[in-house]
Amino acid sequence: MSDQIKVLVVDDSSLVRKIITDILESDPMIKVIGTANNGKTAIYRNKELNPDVITMDIEMPILDGLSALQEIIATNPKPVIMMSVLTQHGAEATFKALDLGAVDFIPKPSSVLSMTVDDIGELLISKVKSVYKSKILISKREEPRYSPEVNKPEQNIIFHEDMTSKKFKNPKIVGIGTSTGGPAALINVFKEFPDNFPSPVLIVQHMPEGFTRAFSERLNSYSALNVKEAEHNDLVKPGNAYLAPGHSHMYLEKRGGELRISLNKNEKRSGHRPSIDVLFDSIAEIGDGNSIGVIMTGMGKDGSEGILRIKKSGGHTIAQDENSSVVFGMNKVAVEINAIDEVVPLTEITKKIVENL
Repeated sequence: MSDQIKVLVVDDSSLVRKIITDILESDPMIKVIGTANNGKTAIYRNKELNPDVITMDIEMPILDGLSALQEIIATNPKPVIMMSVLTQHGAEATFKALDLGAVDFIPKPSSVLSMTVDDIGELLISKVKSVYKSKILISKREEPRYSPEVNKPEQNIIFHEDMTSKKFKNPKIVGIGTSTGGPAALINVFKEFPDNFPSPVLIVQHMPEGFTRAFSERLNSYSALNVKEAEHNDLVKPGNAYLAPGHSHMYLEKRGGELRISLNKNEKRSGHRPSIDVLFDSIAEIGDGNSIGVIMTGMGKDGSEGILRIKKSGGHTIAQDENSSVVFGMNKVAVEINAIDEVVPLTEITKKIVENL
């Protein structure tokens, strides 16, 4: 097929290269046109073969995946999907790769993940298809604002004088949905939240199980908000943010007059668990118009129906624009079904959230 997606597979293990090749070529739309066993060879093969997509291991001899990624982005940029191990070091390296220009990642098979090899294979094929022809947007590297040793401003007790006007008396629920390109985009959004932000924020980022806790800690280090991986029955508090864990749907419930987070492992919705639609539906129902929905970069349509329900319930809806999105997919669908009040670039999203509280 002349219109097949051409992939370069990079891994120091010949067995892993064969497994990945077999997985990818089980789909007729994908053709593995070459392999490399280290970063140096990957750079050469990228120039020689000019693939559409690259899968890249992080830990390799001669030249590691991060160094190879930097050179590829600088000389012949391609959408790169990182193959990541579930360790603290692996998570840190993965998020650094996303900063450097990788568009997405998938986990390597591990005994601590509930995902099977088939699950990971299905995920890899879908990622290759979703990042094909995606934009490569490199984040401006910034130092985190907060380290674990630094106390953040106390939330939920005293708001600054400029935040005490009438419109902040009843803080709105904020829901954010992202997918491909989302991790770097979310850091841009969260680093702009003011110290005295009076609303709770709930996030669904399509991300494999095991990485969401590390990502919530990363978001927390950049933001004045207190960000955590959501747990079942968490009390939803103003000035706090809750990231859906990679294995469960997250939704809101009212119990005894309090707003609580519920998690379940029901069937995937819109092809995902966690699903943005599941979260947004609950916000539309419970928020009763006192809500803001934000849909950002990502492949597919998850979240588009849910954010339409938020709008119909009286909530305010915001979409990231095409130019600042790695993949203009979910947000595009939401715009096309008239679910969005404002379409803005990534740099304006936090400002628009604050303006509509």
